[in-house]
Amino acid sequence: MHYTYVLYSFKDKKFYMGSTSDLRKRFKEHSEGKVFSTKGRLPLKLIFYEAFLETKDAVRREAYFKTNPGKRTLKLMLREYFKKNSLPES
Repeated sequence: MHYTYVLYSFKDKKFYMGSTSDLRKRFKEHSEGKVFSTKGRLPLKLIFYEAFLETKDAVRREAYFKTNPGKRTLKLMLREYFKKNSLPES
């Protein structure tokens, strides 16, 4: 499987979108500060992921979530989570 995922940074209150074929390993790398893009943004929480059979589909979904329409879609999909956890929808 290949995954698209969204992390939330408690430090800067922002989101990070990525894709990987090993979600557990990749999240561990993020959490341990081994990923350049997120090492200064710890702690992180995995708040969303989707599974795909093909890498290209996961990468395409990641790219979509990084667009303004994709961010709006993600906010709509996770609106109950945002309300319950008082996270900013940005």
